[in-house]
Amino acid sequence: MSLTAVLDRIDAQMPEATARLLEFLRIPSISTDPAYAKDCQDAADWLVADLQSIGITAEKRATPKHPMVVGHAGQDAPEYAPHLLFYGHYDVQPVDPLALWARDPFDPAVEQTPKGEVIRGRGTSDDKGQLMTFVEACRAWRDVNGTLPCRITFFFEGEEESGSPSLVPFMQENADELRADIALICDTGLFQSKTPAIVTMLRGMTGEEVTITGPDKDLHSGFFGGIAANPIRVLSKVLAGLHDDAGRVTLPGFYDNIPDLAPEVRAQWEGLGFDHATFLGDVGLSQPAGEDGRLPLEMIWSRPTAEVNGIWGGYTGDGFKTVLPSQASAKISFRLVEGQDPIAIRDAFRAYVTASLPVDCTATFTGHGASSAGIMDISDPAFEAARAALSDEWPEEAAYVGCGGSIPIAGHFGEILGMTAMLIGFGKDDDAIHSPNEKYDMESFHKGTRSWARILDALTAAR
Repeated sequence: MSLTAVLDRIDAQMPEATARLLEFLRIPSISTDPAYAKDCQDAADWLVADLQSIGITAEKRATPKHPMVVGHAGQDAPEYAPHLLFYGHYDVQPVDPLALWARDPFDPAVEQTPKGEVIRGRGTSDDKGQLMTFVEACRAWRDVNGTLPCRITFFFEGEEESGSPSLVPFMQENADELRADIALICDTGLFQSKTPAIVTMLRGMTGEEVTITGPDKDLHSGFFGGIAANPIRVLSKVLAGLHDDAGRVTLPGFYDNIPDLAPEVRAQWEGLGFDHATFLGDVGLSQPAGEDGRLPLEMIWSRPTAEVNGIWGGYTGDGFKTVLPSQASAKISFRLVEGQDPIAIRDAFRAYVTASLPVDCTATFTGHGASSAGIMDISDPAFEAARAALSDEWPEEAAYVGCGGSIPIAGHFGEILGMTAMLIGFGKDDDAIHSPNEKYDMESFHKGTRSWARILDALTAAR
């Protein structure tokens, strides 16, 4: 098998690969909106057909909501070669507000920008463009060698952007078929948009919605103001009390069992040269607002958080209405790290709110997901082989990094299938995922595809 020939094939076929990606991106596979259910079916069908076109046995599998796509290839690979599972998702976020898009989000195009060529459209970076880097690497391998270097299972989901309600049951029901030596996930990015990275640390999350009720109806603030409990005032005090002046979360037991950052990990992170001033400056901010005495990277990778994501109550329309509201609500997310139990954090939050309520006020709660943090075991030789392969492709040496976000599938691979997950992606900080004018750099698409070809070669050699 000739890696050089595969890389040359990728280079030569980039126009065709780009055309395929643009075709895929035109399918408005918005999973959270029932109006796009057929489009999600169409996206799954598109993937099945594309995988089959390169000799992969693939099919669409029904779920109670949107289908999964499962494919298998490389059964004729050498016995010493690893069995890899590659995961991606074909569904995308809604496009609202549409008026902020410079072009139709489902009419993607290659554009010239001051930073180079990009593909503009919904799903370009999250996750269709990333998913296709791996598929295109496999296509080039098969074109050149007639086969793939190892056994590969393809596993594509259509509900990642809407909470993955079908994912765990599907994995449990099909565990024997999906189980492999290692799982590969392409849904992350380059560190500071230039350094190839393998994510080894993911935060978990607990989401909570709370509604505080006072009077049984909205009241006139002139007649009742001063004597009646105001749920907005109560809620504001509760939320303000979640943090102390040093930026620490005040819930009892919140920091119990959290390990200190290992000295060697701290040294590596310090060596990354993270420019927090630029990171914050790009979004109009200047100063880190997390816990005192922590590295900026600690704040976003290895320390837990509590953030208010939304708050509402009373009259918020045009003009003015002197109302004392019956209810006030908020959504709060807790990003969690190793050692924290998401259910225990939920219980602690609810106990804190309930204990903070004055007489005549009550609280109701709705949970919005709960997942634990994930720590990847990089003692597996596959990690160092992949890191070396990435370093060979990019100008910067690849690094092991953390990720402030939550990718529950990584944990599911461990809990359900007993597999380590390796997270490698090629997104950039300014890709505007989940936002208007999402893009994926042509450099990311091209070099990401080449990177996967190198990684396939390296992982096969490592065995």
